[in-house]
Amino acid sequence: AETLAEAERTAAERVAAADREAVERLEATSGLTAAEARAELLRQLTSEAATAAAAAVRRIEAQARRTAESRARRVVATAVQRTAVATSSQSSVTLVPLPSDEMKGRIIGKEGRNIRLFEALTGVNVLIDESPEHVVLSCFDADRREVATVALEALMADGRINPQRIETAYAEAQAGADHRSEEAGHDAAERAGVRGLDPELVRVLGRLRLRTSFGQNVLDHLVESALLAAQVAAEIGADVDVARRGALLHDIGKALTGEVPGTHAQVGAALAARHGESEVVVNAIAAHHDEVPAETVEAVLVQVADALSAARPGARREDVDQHVERLEQLEELVASHAGVRRALAMAAGREMRVVVEPSQVPDTDLGKLAVEIARHIEHDLSYPGEIKVTVVREVRASATAG
Repeated sequence: AETLAEAERTAAERVAAADREAVERLEATSGLTAAEARAELLRQLTSEAATAAAAAVRRIEAQARRTAESRARRVVATAVQRTAVATSSQSSVTLVPLPSDEMKGRIIGKEGRNIRLFEALTGVNVLIDESPEHVVLSCFDADRREVATVALEALMADGRINPQRIETAYAEAQAGADHRSEEAGHDAAERAGVRGLDPELVRVLGRLRLRTSFGQNVLDHLVESALLAAQVAAEIGADVDVARRGALLHDIGKALTGEVPGTHAQVGAALAARHGESEVVVNAIAAHHDEVPAETVEAVLVQVADALSAARPGARREDVDQHVERLEQLEELVASHAGVRRALAMAAGREMRVVVEPSQVPDTDLGKLAVEIARHIEHDLSYPGEIKVTVVREVRASATAG
């Protein structure tokens, strides 16, 4: 038994010696030690595995990109197809139907008194021609045009048209503007499917019914954006209510940008925050023009819906918006002169009617003021053709008999 054990040890030693000799010969041939050979083999295997993995990742990314693009196109196409919103680009005129042709004479009044007073109060051109069915009200400012339309319709319904009734009808039409805005805001929220808006947000939202952006009605744009955002959110599993709400309110600041400093996104976000909207909705409003980072998927969806609605062929008309902006600049420039109470751009900006305070501007200074305004316009603004400046100073006196 001892001899057998010794023989086994001897055989094992010979095998080990042969292995060492083989390794030594391999090391001598390759110039590498066993440890170095293991390291080299591991490096080669690692490199091959990394190359294969990178190729696999590229294939997966390419496939994911193709799938994502196809999915995104389907989502957008589905949302647009399922959203049908009737839109129309507003112009700068309103047609008011006449109950009879005889009404034209009453509107004009004796020696044109009625029509002159109506135009002076409303800042709207009244165009009466041989057309038997309507009167045309022309003004770039939709707020003025709406007030003038309501006042004129009330006058025609009453039948009595004289300077006193004109002033009363104008005051009543102005006083009813908030009620009309509230009704329009409720209607827009209902069409968009948004519930629980603060009453002040509803009223401000309704004011946008008379605003346009590049010829596109802003309130219609908001309703369309809300419907699109909701459809896209539903397709991708985002919060439908937040996307819908943020899209409906994203341009609400445009109703206040003339009254509050800041961009319409900043003004709208601050307004929404003051009236109880969530931080997610406020961020969606503030971020829709990338002025602040979009913090949620829903904020990005508001940007998408805004772009989809604006980019729809025929939705916007740039020339009208530029024209309105030029007329607004013209009125602001003229109103900056001392003693000017109202500055009204008439006849598509070819005439400026300037109403002055009688207590500040005497009759002797009217010609001088007209020349100063004309020179100011010529120096500071670029405009086609000529602009006629008419300065009006009106003094009224009244007494009561008895």
